Amino acid sequence: MADLITLGWRERLALPQLGIGLLKAKLDTGARSSSLHVDTLEDFQRDGTTWLRFTMHVGRRQPVHMQCEAPALDRRAVTDTGGRRTERWFIRSEVQLAGQRFSTDINLTDRRHMLFPLLLGRSALSGRFVVDPARSYTQSRPLVVATDFS
Repeated sequence: MADLITLGWRERLALPQLGIGLLKAKLDTGARSSSLHVDTLEDFQRDGTTWLRFTMHVGRRQPVHMQCEAPALDRRAVTDTGGRRTERWFIRSEVQLAGQRFSTDINLTDRRHMLFPLLLGRSALSGRFVVDPARSYTQSRPLVVATDFS
């Protein structure tokens, strides 16, 4: 564990494949999966593969409306903190955090009543980071070079 990077309970990160250069995230070791807020979500077919098109707002003071597309990974049942099980679409996307770039599964859901548009769960954190709940925003803003899903 000594060689793992210590992060705070909230951090700034990027999702370069989605064109999102800066996003605030809550790091939650109690949640298995990661969840990204979306305002709208639709599935469609592209070259025989299911893709997802979704919209979201990035930023609080001057929110920017984003439209994103990503290949669907699958649909899985997720149990939220209230104990409710719902089927959610998942994508696999790169995350850029603390100078590292890695891929993780992220489910798409309505988080409009949450403080953070992204919850980064333990599946994404495990083996990479340690979370110190007494700290926050330990990392500088990510410098992002956008990539795509091709």
